[in-house]
Amino acid sequence: MSILLHVNIDHVATVRMARGTSYPDPVWAASLCELAGADGITVHLREDRRHIQDRDVELLRQTVRGTLNLEMAATPAMVQKALAIKPDVVTLVPEKREERTTEGGLELLGEAQAAVRSAIGQLTKAGIPVSLFIAPDPAQLRAAVQLKVPRVELHTGSYCEATLHPGTAVERDRLSSAELERLAQAAEEGVSLGLHVAAGHGLDYNNVAKVAAIPGVEELNIGHALVARAVFVGLDRAVRDMLAILHAAS
Repeated sequence: MSILLHVNIDHVATVRMARGTSYPDPVWAASLCELAGADGITVHLREDRRHIQDRDVELLRQTVRGTLNLEMAATPAMVQKALAIKPDVVTLVPEKREERTTEGGLELLGEAQAAVRSAIGQLTKAGIPVSLFIAPDPAQLRAAVQLKVPRVELHTGSYCEATLHPGTAVERDRLSSAELERLAQAAEEGVSLGLHVAAGHGLDYNNVAKVAAIPGVEELNIGHALVARAVFVGLDRAVRDMLAILHAAS
């Protein structure tokens, strides 16, 4: 079975918000992605509404035919929003106002666990599966199991950064191989713990194949690279090109 591709369309909305217009419409973008073969659509409804808006998610709930994955912070306001929209999956992510994009995984071992646990309880009771965006770390995986979620998404940012390390080719290979092994070990442990394992953050056309080839990783969430490529070749071609890489790798 080929790995699933969920396309994050946040940055279609980023272009729209740069000029305060009604276009480009992320809802239209989602339809094009699905027509090109994407298995699902991911959007991050941030508390500051910097790109995706409430209207977008409400319309996406009506139009997305595959999986609608709503990324959000574990706050009471966002939980209520998710309960009203009822996406197919909610992925809880850390969120800071000053960051450009999500910088790391949830910390499940500290004080934030109480808010995460509360959000999981409310969403699960409403029949909405919850995924936790975490670092590829055994302790975080075990904490996710204790929180009784069925899914996790492994943060691939460290691996992607390692592939761009400014040192020598030997240094890049050493660092990226180490980070890839961390991901592989985390995926193996996640599967052994009974979790659905996804991965994402920073993946592009040059670095994605090795992640797609990791046994146990069932789904990738990719956004920025796809939207950037679409500027030059169109969204349909950008999605199909990514799918070709994933299918060859998996």
